[in-house]
Amino acid sequence: MTTRATPGQQAASGAAADGPGQPASGPGKPPWRILAAGMIAAVLTAAVLVAALAISRQPNTAASRPSGIPAGMPASLANRMLLTPLPHQQAPGFTLTDQAGRTIALSALRGKAVVLEFMDPHCTDICPIVSQEFTDAYRNLGPAARKVAFIAINVNQYHASVADMAAYSREQGLTTIPGWHFFTGPVPALQAAWRDYDIEVEAPNPDADIVHTSALYFIDPQGREAFVASPMVGHTKKGTAYLPAAQVTQWAKGIALVARDLTASAD
Repeated sequence: MTTRATPGQQAASGAAADGPGQPASGPGKPPWRILAAGMIAAVLTAAVLVAALAISRQPNTAASRPSGIPAGMPASLANRMLLTPLPHQQAPGFTLTDQAGRTIALSALRGKAVVLEFMDPHCTDICPIVSQEFTDAYRNLGPAARKVAFIAINVNQYHASVADMAAYSREQGLTTIPGWHFFTGPVPALQAAWRDYDIEVEAPNPDADIVHTSALYFIDPQGREAFVASPMVGHTKKGTAYLPAAQVTQWAKGIALVARDLTASAD
């Protein structure tokens, strides 16, 4: 499966190949979403180059500090994640079914910080890397983990059964996270969620690589979008997805820092 960029960063995700892309901006989109779509077109090439260099270079300790990021977040890590504050508008709602067959509305998670990604249950590219970051972030959270829900929405309409979500969750160790939900549902409901979160999905047929935007949203306990980032991935000469263990660790740390900050702001 392949990936794309999100409001503020490059991304990848796939069961075959992942490549950069950009979010959609349709009628009725909030102004920040429309602006973000325009910005992506301008910065996409540079973002991809930066992402490639990040695989082999150490963080820039002199990096400027982005405005609006959590106080405990190192500037170099925020820049690497392309962590972008959002205007705290209500996150688009959805009601979907998770890997355990439970039908849950996003609003049912109110009171917890939500870390939301979009995944393909047949992905062999970036999705397993993000899954490792999720499990590591969960452990990094310590006692605060009970206040955080890690969730994903399926982007593979050809593999959309609850069994598909359950199999992937087991294979990637995500079932070790008590607050894990891998959501799926009828294709129209999935498409609505993709559209609402500016996720472009290209799936021409069951045998083709699925290309989609990879976006990591952080939703606060009041149900408002707080930040967006995009996972990153490198590839070996043979095309195998790869991210150095140190960078997986850094991403997990960053995810945990943002999630913990959101839970603390609700206390």
